[in-house]
Amino acid sequence: MTSPADLSPESLSAREWFFCGIGGSGMLPLALILHGMGARVSGSDRSRDQGRTPEKFAWLESLGFTLFVQDGSGITSPDQVLVASAAVEDTVPEVVRAHELGCARMSRAELLSALFNAAPRSIAVGGTSGKSTVTGMIGWILTQAGRDPTIMNGAVMKNFVAPDAPFASARVGSGGTFVSEVDESDGSIALYRPTVAVLNNVSLDHKSLEELRDLFGDFLGRAATAVINADDDESMALIDRAANAITFGLAEEAMIGVTEGSISEGATTIAAELVDRRDGTAHALRLQVPGHHNLANALAAVAAASAAGLPVADAVRHIASFAGLARRFDIVGTSASGVTVIDDFGHNPEKIAATLATLRAHPGRIIAFFQPHGYGPLRQMGAGLAEVMAEGLGTNDLTILCDPVYFGGTVDRSVGSERIVRLIGIHGGKAEHIPARTDCADRIVALARPGDRVVIMGARDDTLSLFARGILDRL
Repeated sequence: MTSPADLSPESLSAREWFFCGIGGSGMLPLALILHGMGARVSGSDRSRDQGRTPEKFAWLESLGFTLFVQDGSGITSPDQVLVASAAVEDTVPEVVRAHELGCARMSRAELLSALFNAAPRSIAVGGTSGKSTVTGMIGWILTQAGRDPTIMNGAVMKNFVAPDAPFASARVGSGGTFVSEVDESDGSIALYRPTVAVLNNVSLDHKSLEELRDLFGDFLGRAATAVINADDDESMALIDRAANAITFGLAEEAMIGVTEGSISEGATTIAAELVDRRDGTAHALRLQVPGHHNLANALAAVAAASAAGLPVADAVRHIASFAGLARRFDIVGTSASGVTVIDDFGHNPEKIAATLATLRAHPGRIIAFFQPHGYGPLRQMGAGLAEVMAEGLGTNDLTILCDPVYFGGTVDRSVGSERIVRLIGIHGGKAEHIPARTDCADRIVALARPGDRVVIMGARDDTLSLFARGILDRL
């Protein structure tokens, strides 16, 4: 199975598409963009068949998507193009049927990069952490500025949520600018040719640092302008690969930075005086999202908007109304007894460290629940996860881990969460391994007391939000 010969936007929108795993965080927004361009899009999803997040699939059907059981019945014509991630096994019925009919097949990244590279102006956001938030910030800034961008995100952007768009992880615009996060975990970042390339950070996640340096260095080199994190040594080591660079961060040498001593942090907000050291101007930056990591994200977004031709003052003004993303330090609520529940996407060491640092900046015990997003990633970064969880929490805090998420497949499941709990203990932290998630909920409800913050962390599982809401309801 091969990609369609003509990858122009006009040709792509004229084809008939079938998404295998249409509800996934990377697949759903891409399906929405194609649908918004006028293409016929159908799909299937194992989550739908298993009864998980039925409201998402009901919404897709209300938009005109045709959804099928994942049994191959949706593949009926050789003219269809099958979109499936590299993780989809060849034994999945849709893949088998598409092969029998000779359907073209594209990966999510191949399709996204074809649309992205065809845009007159494009902004790609890369890095180990913060991609979705920075993408959402840039998209919101440009939307408010009247640039009418198309936005491809891996998370729901709260500013774009509406009764008819409850899962707003994409926006289809006609302004000629395409903003997207791009993924290094599968190497597909090599497919993108951005006008502006944003590099948030480089740290261990799915690949070795040597591989990441090559991928991100090439990524910067393909862009007309690179936006680079001055606070991250690994990112700055790649600056010579960029033809033109704008740096951002808290470091004194950052072009887009903050005035020393100006940071003011609240429980759900953060503010600072942003300084553009290229011309010496200062701007009052106020955010509706908390944490130093979000301040850094905002500096990246302002720098990217500047690289795209927007005045810094305008970018700072527009970002003030950015409402955040679903599952990014998303405060679910506070119980009558005074326990606050937070839903968070933290799943690698850097993301979890940022979340825990934001929590530790304010009083109250932390009960951190973590569901690893797979057995493979757990083996790759388990030691780093354990170290962050031990060092990021105090002596009165507790980490609870259930077994890694598993929805089927042939992955090696011999090493699980019990190893992480053991390593957390070696580093001096407190942790418990409770295999079943429902039992974890019982334990959290039994432990929680007034003033506690319960944070639910994990990726690749939409039901974690329902899990967090269920805990709050019980409290």
